[in-house]
Amino acid sequence: MQKLKKDPMYRYLLVLTLCATGGLLAWRTLFDNFAVQAIGLDGYHIGVIQSLREVPGFLALLVVYVLLFVKEHKIAAFSILLLGLGVCLTGFFPSFYGLIATTMLMSFGFHYFETMNQSLTMQYFDKSNSPIIFGLLRGRAAACNVVVALFFLAFADSFSFKTMYLSFGIPIIIVACFALLKNPSRENIPLQHKNIIYRKKYWLFYLLTLLAGARRQVFVAFAVFLLVKKFDYTISEIAALFLLNNIINYFLSPFIGRCIAKFGEHKVLSLEYSALIIVFIGYALVQDKYLAGLLYIFDHIFFNFAIAIKTFFQKIADPKDIAPSMAVGFTINHIAAVLLPMIGGLLWLIDYKIPFFAGAFLSVISLWAVQFIPAQLKKNVPPDN
Repeated sequence: MQKLKKDPMYRYLLVLTLCATGGLLAWRTLFDNFAVQAIGLDGYHIGVIQSLREVPGFLALLVVYVLLFVKEHKIAAFSILLLGLGVCLTGFFPSFYGLIATTMLMSFGFHYFETMNQSLTMQYFDKSNSPIIFGLLRGRAAACNVVVALFFLAFADSFSFKTMYLSFGIPIIIVACFALLKNPSRENIPLQHKNIIYRKKYWLFYLLTLLAGARRQVFVAFAVFLLVKKFDYTISEIAALFLLNNIINYFLSPFIGRCIAKFGEHKVLSLEYSALIIVFIGYALVQDKYLAGLLYIFDHIFFNFAIAIKTFFQKIADPKDIAPSMAVGFTINHIAAVLLPMIGGLLWLIDYKIPFFAGAFLSVISLWAVQFIPAQLKKNVPPDN
């Protein structure tokens, strides 16, 4: 474990991951209040901006063409620079179109970094260690989120929006500039294909990625809305849930990574999907606000199990396919982000339970799909590539 933590690429990705996580949480925390109080936007404007925010994830496959000219670790650092600029500039453009522009800048940075982060982790760490690294990075990201949440709980009423955006954006820009000057890469890493790749043998990875994106959108779009709309959760109660989630995940994420390494993707994903069936049905039927909050915490915990989809792909993939396939996978994951919130919102108007029953149905399909993981992998024995 200590050897992994001393790896230059791990340290590089850790620093950039903390920047990406902290920057995104700061942006999310300030977004609604800035949009309403500083700009005076309504629900229509918010919906447009949130939909546009997902477009860079849908376009993640275009990073393959950037790889023709720029090394992956440089793209990762430059992406963090874009994210920092987006956060930093938001307070200077208090208008609908200004918020669209800064949101898109931040989002391109975040999504392209995440694509490179996943790719580099699987290239630089072998099949037995990559789930551990993914878990460590998520755990440290959760700790960063705790610090950011505590900052806003303590100082949100003390500073202007512009000052708070600058407080997070400027340090991220500085770190990104230093990262652009570093080179943590090694020469013994397989050269990646520089074109968009779709392979029939990766069909299960594509399907699981699509389903994971769809389930995640049900959670993102409607879980907190349920807590506020049905159970009258206050801002403080939602903030407390976020804080508790990240404290729990600081300890659990590394443990989940070790479990994937020990027990294999089939068992871990089967547990995730079985549990999420219960969680989504629970959302639809729950009548107690504290039980609803507990479901939200469980939902957030099981989201970390999605690491196993990436490590499953690593075990079946040609090492040269990792970078372009991660870009394609990120695009597939975000197909649902473009479509589901709008469809789910219309279904909510008919009955708020319908989106959650749909989430349970998607979990059933996922549980069925994961049974197609090759028998050799079910025994947690990596195939020879």
